[in-house]
Amino acid sequence: MTDIQPSEYVRSLPIGERIPVPGDGIPFWEIFPYEGELQLKVLDEPVLPEPPRNGESGPEECFACKRGADDPQLLWSDEHWMVRSMAEPEGLPAMVMLLPRGHYDLVDLPAERLAEMGSVIQRVERAVLSLGGIARVHVNRWGDGGAHLHWWFIARPEGMLQLRGTCLPLWGDMLPKVPAETWDETNRRIAEALAEG
Repeated sequence: MTDIQPSEYVRSLPIGERIPVPGDGIPFWEIFPYEGELQLKVLDEPVLPEPPRNGESGPEECFACKRGADDPQLLWSDEHWMVRSMAEPEGLPAMVMLLPRGHYDLVDLPAERLAEMGSVIQRVERAVLSLGGIARVHVNRWGDGGAHLHWWFIARPEGMLQLRGTCLPLWGDMLPKVPAETWDETNRRIAEALAEG
């Protein structure tokens, strides 16, 4: 095994030191969901090599690939793409994921799938917007937990300007969870809109 060294950027970080909260940073924006005295965590030492993500070794170990056509969270699919709901209700009006059927991440997604991805993303956003009462649909990709490409579609409720921007997922963790019956009906309506799409 080769000795992996931290990048120049990582070596420049104040690891192990207390970092002050910048006075003009996101904690002072009107969309930040917390108030009161705030303290940043001390940065841990880097972990190199990084541990593998779920599915890194291939589709045999991938949670997304192991789910079949009978997956109760599957809202819609075609030959190349699928849309899944979250297993449990969330604190925002809607949240779904778009994934390719094949075991790919963005870096190795075939050109044919890349070419159609934009229209599929638009289709999912339109389905979420069709619920009504949704001002924006935030489309995010993080990918630190799984090697299977997955796009998050997170609905911001209309009129809730405080929930705008990058903090929307934080708000979603803090707000009361949507009742299960409402969540199921929302997912049914999204599935119906995708099927019509």
